[in-house]
Amino acid sequence: MEEVVKFLRENPVQYLATVGRDGKAKCRPFMFAGEQGGKLWFCTNSTKEVYKDMQANPYVEVSVSSPAYAWIRLSGKAVFENDRAVKEMCIQNPIVKSQYQTADNPIFEVFHLADARAVIADFSGNPPKTYTLHTL
Repeated sequence: MEEVVKFLRENPVQYLATVGRDGKAKCRPFMFAGEQGGKLWFCTNSTKEVYKDMQANPYVEVSVSSPAYAWIRLSGKAVFENDRAVKEMCIQNPIVKSQYQTADNPIFEVFHLADARAVIADFSGNPPKTYTLHTL
């Protein structure tokens, strides 16, 4: 878990892929919010298309590469929870705070990845590192 969290923090703008409600792939920039309770957390809001897509099909994949040409692929099932402590963690990010102001904002949503699997790889020729992070 530590190496995955470190990689996500060092490369703050990731890309989240979903299956859209039209059945087509959708990919958009996203930010890792943090790790809490052994879970990887992200946030969004209930008015966005990405939220609606994840409600229809919760299986997602996050990917990002580093300036050193290493990358991570993180997949799992988006599980939304109304967790006040996690919302407070997320709202510490100035970008999140500017969008939602408080953790009580009714459209502010947080989710973690259940059955999460991460693969970190690079062009070194070494085998990828695989991590199983959280199961339901």
